[in-house]
Amino acid sequence: MGVYHSGSRALQDLVGVRELADHVGRAIGEGIKPVAAAFLELQPLLVLGAADPSTGRVWTSPLTGTPGFVRATGSHRMSVTGGVPPADPLAPALATEGTPVGTIALDPRTRRRMRLNGRLRPTGRGFAVTAERVFSNCPKYIQKRESYEVVAGREPGPPRRGSELTARQSDFVAAADTFFLATVHETGVEVSHRGGNPGFVQVDSPHELSWRDYPGNSMFLTLGNLRSDPRAGLLFLDWTTGTTLQLTGEARTEFAADGERRVRLTVTEAVETPSALPLHWSAPEYSPANPSVAD
Repeated sequence: MGVYHSGSRALQDLVGVRELADHVGRAIGEGIKPVAAAFLELQPLLVLGAADPSTGRVWTSPLTGTPGFVRATGSHRMSVTGGVPPADPLAPALATEGTPVGTIALDPRTRRRMRLNGRLRPTGRGFAVTAERVFSNCPKYIQKRESYEVVAGREPGPPRRGSELTARQSDFVAAADTFFLATVHETGVEVSHRGGNPGFVQVDSPHELSWRDYPGNSMFLTLGNLRSDPRAGLLFLDWTTGTTLQLTGEARTEFAADGERRVRLTVTEAVETPSALPLHWSAPEYSPANPSVAD
């Protein structure tokens, strides 16, 4: 199969960017180049998305460790030491041989990001992913954070599960400048980044949130997946306290007459984990590409 499936192609044609998408799509490869391998080994955070093999629900989860915990162990293999806690929604997927996964390593210090998708295999020290698609994205909409520190003694609190957003969680989402989004297709999983000034994500009700889809690389990998399969998983994280909010549900893209796109997620389940990550990042410098939330 080519770089794009029918869902992505339909949106490229609708927006009129098929030729541009073909050009950009040439950057997608199967192998991990040396510059990509070096980038991976510097990261303290990896975000992973997959579908729970028992429920089919799509989730996005963060993994952290001392730089080097993620590394290329071959031109087509990424190895990860460690994993997610047993209570994490993606724990069953990470224990299942052959699970399709998408990953993204995003470095706020340099505003660089790298995506690697493939098939997972549990190992004695964590898991490995056989790479099927590897590519980098531009720094657009990434907020710069100069540095981070590891907070000694910070331990995750018990996860809080619910079928809708609480008032505190709604405030958390509304204040976010970044989230990660996992989507699926029969060909695999994509995990992408979404960023903007605080307020770019709107909480429309305890069961629904939405965000404007800003112009990107014209590939429409994420929205193409949603056109074919509405399942989605979102990850919001507090870059200071390490608290995470994982949402799963179904999403759809709405097109306005002026061409603006808005993605709307209906929440099926929410999992909030206090102090889930030991990382404390410095305050953000918002991307100059971020539109005003009033635009």
